[in-house]
Amino acid sequence: MPVTTPQARWRPLSWFISHLLAGLLLLSWLSPVSRPFWDALDESAFHLLNGSLGHQAWWDWLWALASVRVFDILVGALLLTLLIRRDWLFAQHQLRPALFTFVALLLVLLVIRVLVTKLAGHFGWQHASPSLEIAGAYHLSDHFPLLERVFELKDRSSRSFPGDHASVLLIWGLFMALFARGGRLALVLGITVLFMLPRLVAGAHWVSDDFVGGLLIALLAIGWGYCTPLGAHLAASAAGAADRGRRGHRPTPRSPTTPARRPARAPARRRRRRGARHADVRAGHRLAPLDRR
Repeated sequence: MPVTTPQARWRPLSWFISHLLAGLLLLSWLSPVSRPFWDALDESAFHLLNGSLGHQAWWDWLWALASVRVFDILVGALLLTLLIRRDWLFAQHQLRPALFTFVALLLVLLVIRVLVTKLAGHFGWQHASPSLEIAGAYHLSDHFPLLERVFELKDRSSRSFPGDHASVLLIWGLFMALFARGGRLALVLGITVLFMLPRLVAGAHWVSDDFVGGLLIALLAIGWGYCTPLGAHLAASAAGAADRGRRGHRPTPRSPTTPARRPARAPARRRRRRGARHADVRAGHRLAPLDRR
């Protein structure tokens, strides 16, 4: 069944479901009835993951390298490569709308993340990393001072909620999951969880920072960036800005003594095909549909 995006229309059921899930997640974390579950999960996961450090040098090096900012950039490049890889999830004519839709989602996510962070500080939801709260934590930054000094190794924070690193991975995973099926869906979800692990192993975040705070932000971003006209308008604006920037780049002027050669005019049939293929460029709200594969 085809799914068209971006389109300047509402998807009220999807919008409601995304907000319902986000609200239930937050309520389960705040409620005194279910909060002990999250607290127990946080402590157990920290002892399991962070407790694996300090035994094998290669294992420590692996997670230390995965916890630096440079690694985050490499992960971002990998995620974008998978997004725009032709015929992996999207056909050639769908790559442009897919890319600009994802850019729009990132912009919406940034705004929502700022708002959620402000609310967390106002209502007292904020807390420090488990590496600062739990005695006996293994601090990678203490054992790899060069990485910490040169690349900023992320293993602690005085304000770890919500998981901003996880929110970006989760918005990518949720967006790709809208169109992936079968083995590709499993791969998308696996990549998302895999690259969330470094912050959890290093002790920079609690599990609830990522799967409550980060997932909350990602669900709200999907709700507003994909299920309302907002994302479509942002994607169209981004596409238009890219087109204007490309048209604004002028080639080097020819020498006055060299006559300009008029390009050969393409046959009428080829011109019609070319016009149809690039119709999505001329108006952002007419970007090509994306289909589930």
